[in-house]
Amino acid sequence: MKRILVVEDNEKNMYLMDFLLTKGGYTVLKAETGEKGVELALKEKPDLVLMDIQLPGMDGLEATKKIRESKADGKIPIVAITSYAMTGDKEKVLAAGCNGYIEKPIDPETFLTEIQKYIK
Repeated sequence: MKRILVVEDNEKNMYLMDFLLTKGGYTVLKAETGEKGVELALKEKPDLVLMDIQLPGMDGLEATKKIRESKADGKIPIVAITSYAMTGDKEKVLAAGCNGYIEKPIDPETFLTEIQKYIK
């Protein structure tokens, strides 16, 4: 079973992603902060990381950079989950090391299809 780490501080967003991913047959690992997300990504080496960008403390871009800089990275796909939709934001996310970008609010109809693009 593929394991997905969700780094998200919003309880409702976490619940929705957890529900959809579990229903889709994935094991879900959860972190509410960037620091915890980095720790779990390096320790657990999930098949995919879904990274919120706006997080308390270390934001998602910094957490992504830390995962990418580590030797344990293993090229884990990291997908930004964000409500940022300003010009240039997608470029910032990709420059930080994310492989892709899913906009909030999450669309339950297309979410799993989007996720499957990044899982081997």
